Amino acid sequence: MSRSIKLYGGKLSGHSHRVELLLGLLSLPYELIPTPPADRKTPAFLAMNPFGQIPVIDDGGVIVADSNAIIVYLAKRYDEKRTWLPEDPVGEAAVQRWLSVAAGQLAYGPATARLGTVFKLPVDCSQAVEIASRLFGVMDSYLAAHNLLAADYPTLADLACYSYTRAAPDGGVELSSYANIVGWLERLEALPNFQRMPNPPAG
Repeated sequence: MSRSIKLYGGKLSGHSHRVELLLGLLSLPYELIPTPPADRKTPAFLAMNPFGQIPVIDDGGVIVADSNAIIVYLAKRYDEKRTWLPEDPVGEAAVQRWLSVAAGQLAYGPATARLGTVFKLPVDCSQAVEIASRLFGVMDSYLAAHNLLAADYPTLADLACYSYTRAAPDGGVELSSYANIVGWLERLEALPNFQRMPNPPAG
């Protein structure tokens, strides 16, 4: 593929980061277009995503919004080995289960807690931390018996859940009590071309 995919997002967004992860792991050329909140209210951006949220990609005129929708699109279009999103019903359902977790408990737990601490948004941090603790308890128990989330090889399930799990300490959710989650994160970070979730700047 000669053209470069345009990724409208931000370096501190875990949703944007999960798209960057897959773009890098698939060795797809892309251009990150930083899109701060004010830019997401412009008519041009709202034409791409009426919800005014990042990330959005423009793949040669194909516009896809929502991080989970984007990684599914990229896997189906560019993953020739068909491993990131298995095609068999059981494998695909296993991945979808964790995509739902990423859009649910992960978003309302550690991601929301991080919004309050890093971005100073008015969220219920105590409730978010409680959700995160319950989620990580389940994940840690699951990962005690599994190296990865949906298969014995990395899938979109792992990418969708990585960014906000790794960034959980930014929101006051420590990972030291979850040895199996830490091991899972380290296994993912050992993959070639893997981009670790960046830390927010001090202050």
